[in-house]
Amino acid sequence: MWSAGVATPPPIIMTDADAKPEADDSSIDAALMARAGDGDQKAFRLLVERHRNAVVGTVAKMLNDAAEAEDIAQQVFLRLWKHAKRYRPEAKFTTYLFTITRNLVFNESRRRGRKKEVSVEEREESTHVSLPAQPERQPDAELLQTELQHAVDKAIAGLPEAQRMAVVLRRYEQMPYEEIAEVLNITVPAVKSLLFRARGALRESLKDYLES
Repeated sequence: MWSAGVATPPPIIMTDADAKPEADDSSIDAALMARAGDGDQKAFRLLVERHRNAVVGTVAKMLNDAAEAEDIAQQVFLRLWKHAKRYRPEAKFTTYLFTITRNLVFNESRRRGRKKEVSVEEREESTHVSLPAQPERQPDAELLQTELQHAVDKAIAGLPEAQRMAVVLRRYEQMPYEEIAEVLNITVPAVKSLLFRARGALRESLKDYLES
């Protein structure tokens, strides 16, 4: 995977204690990335710790697959390390990071679209499987919240990939329109149009929950 003369990347240790960086930390990220470009493995590990949760969360929401998110995130950071020397702080580090994330997620999403692992008949059969009704038991608030979250995740996963990415970056990463536009390589008005259409589609998908 690595060409001659390129150092082996430092081990990426995924922990649950990773903290999301503050919005005004872009200069810290740029400095760490410059050090990583010089081969500083400690600086690179700090970058991973700072941004791991955001990348894993974004991948999981994009693919609706938490199990796969760790592997894709590993690929994101390995690519980041491989190209660290080429990085120039012309844009925010997070823009650069999420552009890499976008590319890998879109590739994976398209690969999955081409790969038909489940037949139409199996899908139809699975939709008819139901649990016996238990009218004497009412779902509690936690169960309802979990069910709603699953419905939201499924609805987001059903969006076209550009709409999906715009929604995930805006809703979960609180990314400004301008940065989303850079990540997706489109204009700000185009981002707003994507979000407008996505919100309409989500309202339609979730109308049963919204009405109840």
